[in-house]
Amino acid sequence: MPRPVLAELLAGRDNNLNLIRVLAACAVLVSHAFPIALGSGSVEPLEPQTGLSLGGHAVAVFFVLSGLLIARSFDRASSHWRFAIARVMRLFPGLAIVLVLTVMAGAMLTTRTLPDYLTDPATLLYVPGNLSLYFLQFSLPGVFEDNPMGPAINGSLWTLFYEVVCYFGLFALGVLGLLRSRAAFTLVFAGLAAAFLVSLGWAPASGLAYRLDMLAHLAFPFGLGVLAYVWRDRLPVDIRIAVVLWLLVALVMKTAALLPMIMVAVGYSTIWFGFAVKGPLLVYNRVGDYSYGLYIYAFPVQQGLVHFLPGMTPAANILAALPITLTLAAFSWLIVERRALDKVDPLAVRLGALLSGRARYSAEVTRQPR
Repeated sequence: MPRPVLAELLAGRDNNLNLIRVLAACAVLVSHAFPIALGSGSVEPLEPQTGLSLGGHAVAVFFVLSGLLIARSFDRASSHWRFAIARVMRLFPGLAIVLVLTVMAGAMLTTRTLPDYLTDPATLLYVPGNLSLYFLQFSLPGVFEDNPMGPAINGSLWTLFYEVVCYFGLFALGVLGLLRSRAAFTLVFAGLAAAFLVSLGWAPASGLAYRLDMLAHLAFPFGLGVLAYVWRDRLPVDIRIAVVLWLLVALVMKTAALLPMIMVAVGYSTIWFGFAVKGPLLVYNRVGDYSYGLYIYAFPVQQGLVHFLPGMTPAANILAALPITLTLAAFSWLIVERRALDKVDPLAVRLGALLSGRARYSAEVTRQPR
């Protein structure tokens, strides 16, 4: 029986992508439970063995899938405007709501007086600063200051900036036509891989150098996903390839090649599990995509639990946070995110009509005699 290639599997809608994303979001929650319950110096799962925490592996899964699916979205979009609107509506409505709810919850949890809290510049800038994705603010005045991890309210939001930078990069490559050439994008990916390898020996603490370091780490798995899409007509999706990749991971343990090899193995395994595995797991698609809500609500919920139940263990934090966060994620998907996505096509049509109207007006003006 011939091995299916990725292009064949992408053509259908039966996949496990929603399940993978929600499992990855749960993995981030599990990983964060350790520093949240025990303090910033605690070791997260998988970190000693692989140099990357469980949450870090999950973020790699998110970026691989994002690269693959965003490349497909650009390829299929009826216009560049439609692509851009879809990206904005996927990220920002849900983010805006969690930020507003966080400020409201902070008003009930702060040790400051309510007027002091509400008028503090940190409170006033919390929503717009975090919506910018660049000027992130992780704390609110008087909130969670005695927690083991400190006052960080939502330590998961930092990845969104790099996600959006990757979107811009992909958009630029797409406009230039480089996503339609296997050779051209493979050269681009070689550059991303080289930057990633260089960054492994570079650990800046802050500033622009830190941002570039993190971008190199996250653009690599994103690029893997895009590379898979660009080579979709020739990329076989087979569990045997995944097994070989993980055997290679075992061979390079304790070497500098471990992290890059893990990224490749995680990326390919994610694609295999997402598209090649069929059966009862597909039933999960009826539930919806709760992964983004899980990702952006988990951290404040976990910090809140430690605030009200000091001394709780990581396991207790996980067990208590999961049902609460899943409930909030369901609210986010059903009430905010899904409705926002339903507005993508109407907004794209309106914007297209507006722009075409202006173009016609400009053309008429230029034709007028002077």
